[in-house]
This record gives sequence, structure tokens and C-alpha cells, in this order.
Amino acid sequence: MNEIQNLNPQCVWKNFYALTQVPRPSGHLEKVQQFLLDFAKQAGVDAFKDAADNIVMRKPAFPGMENRKGVILQAHMDMVPQKTPESKHNFETDPIQPYVDGEWVKARGTTLGADNGLGVASIMAVMEDKTLKHGPVEALITADEETGMFGANALPTGELNGDILLNLDSETWGKFVIGSAGGIDVTATLNYKEADTDPDDVAVRVTLKGLRGGHSGLEIHEGRANANKLMVRFVREAIEECEARLATWHGGNMRNAIPFKAEVVLTLPKENVAALRELVDDWKADFTDQFKNIESGIEFYAEDVEAPKTEVPVEIQDNLVSAIYACHDGVVRMIPSYPDVVETSSNLAIIDIADGKAALKILARSSREDMKDYIVCMLESCFNMAGMKVETAGSYGGWDPNPQSEILHLLLREFKELFGGEGIIQVDHAGLECSVILGKYPHLDVVSLGPTMKSPHTTSERALIATVEPFWQLLKKTLEDIPEK
Repeated sequence: MNEIQNLNPQCVWKNFYALTQVPRPSGHLEKVQQFLLDFAKQAGVDAFKDAADNIVMRKPAFPGMENRKGVILQAHMDMVPQKTPESKHNFETDPIQPYVDGEWVKARGTTLGADNGLGVASIMAVMEDKTLKHGPVEALITADEETGMFGANALPTGELNGDILLNLDSETWGKFVIGSAGGIDVTATLNYKEADTDPDDVAVRVTLKGLRGGHSGLEIHEGRANANKLMVRFVREAIEECEARLATWHGGNMRNAIPFKAEVVLTLPKENVAALRELVDDWKADFTDQFKNIESGIEFYAEDVEAPKTEVPVEIQDNLVSAIYACHDGVVRMIPSYPDVVETSSNLAIIDIADGKAALKILARSSREDMKDYIVCMLESCFNMAGMKVETAGSYGGWDPNPQSEILHLLLREFKELFGGEGIIQVDHAGLECSVILGKYPHLDVVSLGPTMKSPHTTSERALIATVEPFWQLLKKTLEDIPEK
């Protein structure tokens, strides 16, 4: 505890540590909501939980600064619950265990929750600081951003009073985000009548794990391996060469995370097990070679298991495997005017096939609505050919860049004066709540910023300690210099 709380700036790190001790996985936010309300009461600022389960705080202007434009500081309270295979962590009850590792803060066996815990901790530091000079300040700490931006989507109109929105959910210090992609959840499902397993067949569980995974927006262009897309290559050949049959498939657990693990149970004639194990070894060597400059810990192995009583019927199995094989995963197109930024992508995030039900879950992203429609239609066409039902949900639009933003240019000036360098203007492929909030409050002037974090949504998530202090200094100075109304 002390090593985290003694980091600078202590006002941010002590709040971040306190936040790590409160369970807050997406979908289970009651404890952190009460924690934030209790904090606000202790800090002496007004706060309430709105109809969308967001926490809103309001702090009046510092004396003499009542005529400044109002600022909304925005972050999300939930975190992605990922853990290592050996971890016993229960995200609904157990605190995160952060620790200092050289220049980084990490967590033991789990995601750290710096996404977006450092943003929330910075807001808390503003709210409790009685000496900080600023105009009227509001905090909007949203619910369930990671699973569909539910808090932002259900945000009531007329609730916020500010003129400027500073989103504190960006992950590269010195870069100021002024645009982001929209997204949509695509789910393909199929119910089927299970077939009886041949009583003479045996079963093998094949596991692929140890992949890096990662953020399906920020890291989709890096070519990281998708466990589901690798597994389907093996499964198809196992069916063709070893007379294997698919019984179950479980891969991935979060739509917005590149899946780092998948496992299947296959049934097959006993005399073909040795050939299947050789096939596993061959594919492990191929995967290791193909991703040798990207993935370093690939594990791919087979284990004998008790044969299940039922399996997927042959015709359904073949259609599902073909659909998974054909499903686009990764980058579709870069932005023509920003060739280093992904415009459109899809992430084949979750596959669950068992007990007569198949479900494939994808998060599609694009900064263009017409291309978002295109990727949805592409996926729908792929799954419809396999006889699957396709549904979409949680659609949110992109955030159109405004290079003339007043708050952007104030941040750039303050950054140069404080640190002597030039800030970088950026458009992100990751989905940010800014686009949703702008849809309800179109008058807002919006920029997103934050300290540096790496590998969010994975157990390698880490926060770069040296960037939190300058981030805090810039936030304070900007609040002090917000222009008049």
C-alpha cells in the first residue's frame, strides 16, 4: 500500500489505491458507486447517482472564478475483469493487488484497472482539493463503459451544466484525442439438436493459451493472435484428417478484448488420437513461427478427457467451422486522411458452443457510419450462410474531430509552456464515450487526455508512473486558465 500511496502526485495515487480496493468489474458496480458517494460526502461536494447509474459530482467555482466556463471531468468507474489462468481472484469480492515494478504500476495476476481508475482518481483529487483554482466543475463518472457504454448511452439530457468536457480515458501522455471510432455489438446464434457421441469414440480437450490478447481498438492493428481464429485452423484440419467431431468450444470472454485463450473438446476414433496429437504439435510450431515477433508465450496442447454423451451434428459443425473460418477479424481499412489510424475493424471476441447452443460475439468498430454498416453486413452475410441468427446492439456513433476546438488549443499551449514540447493531436480507433455524450450535449467542446498506460484489458496492463505527475500538473493548470463565458 505505502509504495503506491507514496508515488507522486500523492493526491492521485492515494485515490487510485483506494479505488483498487473496491470491486468494480463491469456489471457489478454497487460497491464502487457507494464508495464514490461516500467520498463526495467526505470531500464536501454535492453528488448523486443518476437514472443511468452514473455518479455526478458538482463543485462550485473557486472564489472570484464564478464567471469561467464550466468544466465536466469525465471518466468511467468500471474495469475489465481479466485474470491469469492460475489466479483465484474474484472480481466481485476481492481487491486488486497493485505493486510497483520499476517505472510501472502493475497488478498481481489481474488487470490493473488503471483504465479508467487513474481518470477517476484524478477527478477525486480535483474534488477534494480546497486550494485548487477553477471555475464551476462537474464530475461525470459513468457506469459500464467497457461492456457497451451503458451509462453514457442512458445519460439523461439536461443533467449536465458545463461548456467543456475533458474525458480522462486516453492512454498516451502528450497526445490529445479529438476523435474516435463508433462501434456496434454483433451476435450470431444458432440452436441445434445435439447428436449422440459414438460410444467407441474417445475425447480430447485441446487448449490454446498464453497469447497477449489486448484492446480490440487500440491494439487491433498490431497483428496480435486471436485465439479463436487460430483454433479454427486446427479444428478444421482435425475434422478433415482425424475424423474429429466438435463437442464444445469456449474462447474469449470480453467483446472489447482480443481473445488470448480458447479450448475445444473433440471426439474421434481412438486410433486417430496419436495423429491428432501430432497435428497439435505441428500447429503449435506453425503458430509460434508465424507470430514469432509478436507472441512469445504460445501454449497449445491436448489432454485426454471423458467423452461427452453428445456432440454437434456434422452438418451444423461444418457450417459453424466454416463461418468462424470466414469471419473477418482485424483491420478492414485505415483512415485515408490519417493512414496511421484504423478506420474500420472487427474483433471475433467470444465463441461459446455447447449444450445445443452456439453463440459468436463480435465488436465491430468504425469512424464512418457507412463503413460500420458495411462491416455489419459483411458479418451478417457470413453467419447467415451458416444458418445463424444475427442481432446487433449497443451501437454508438463516431466522434468527429474538431481541430479548431478552443479547449484543445488551450491544452496545447499549456503543455508547451509546462514541458517545452509540442503536444500531438490524435484520432483514436478505440471507442470513447465522448461521441455518445456529444449526441446528448452537442454544444460541448471536448478533448480526451490521460497518462500513459499499456495493454489495457489484459493481465499485462500497466501504468507509467512518470507520466501521472505531468498529467496532473497539466490538468490543474488548464482548470486554472479556463476562459470566461
